[in-house]
Amino acid sequence: MAPSTTSGSTGPRSGEPGFADPRGQLRAAGLRATRPRLAVLRWLWSNPHSTADQVAGAVRHELGSVSTQAVYDVLNACTAAGLLRRIEPAGHPARFEGRIADNHHHLVCRGCGRTEDVDCVHGAAPCLAPSSTAGYVVDEAEVVFWGLCPECRSAHNEDRSHHHEEERA
Repeated sequence: MAPSTTSGSTGPRSGEPGFADPRGQLRAAGLRATRPRLAVLRWLWSNPHSTADQVAGAVRHELGSVSTQAVYDVLNACTAAGLLRRIEPAGHPARFEGRIADNHHHLVCRGCGRTEDVDCVHGAAPCLAPSSTAGYVVDEAEVVFWGLCPECRSAHNEDRSHHHEEERA
C-alpha cells in the first residue's frame, strides 16, 4: 500500500510563493518551463509530501509517457533551485513539497508513512538552538515527530482487540 501524502495545510503561507505561477517561478530560478517541470510543480502543490514514484505516476497520467528518470531529474533540479524541499524520514522514501519559505517540521506515521506539516512553535528559524554549534552558523532545524495517524491507530487497536479475543477462545 502506498503511503498517503496528506498535509495539514494547503496553499501558500505568508511570504510563500506557492505555485500560482509555476512558469514564472521556474524562469526566475533559471530553469526552462518544460511540461514535465510544470506538471511536477502543479502536482506537488496539491499533493505535498509525495514520493518520487507518486509524482512520476501523476505526471505520466497528465502528460502520457515520461520516464521515471526524467521525473527524478525534475525533482532534483527544482530542489537545487529552491523551488521544492526534500524531506527524508528515516525508513521511508524521500518526499517532496513546495512549502519552502518557512522553517516548519513534520509529523510522520510509523504505520503508513502519512506526513503532516507542523508549524514551528518557537518563533524565527531555527526553532531549536543546539547546545554547541562547533563553529557552524546554524540556519535551520529539522524535527520529525513520529507516531501513528488516526487510521493506523484505529487499525492497530482493532488488531489488538481481535488478538485478545483469539487468546480467550
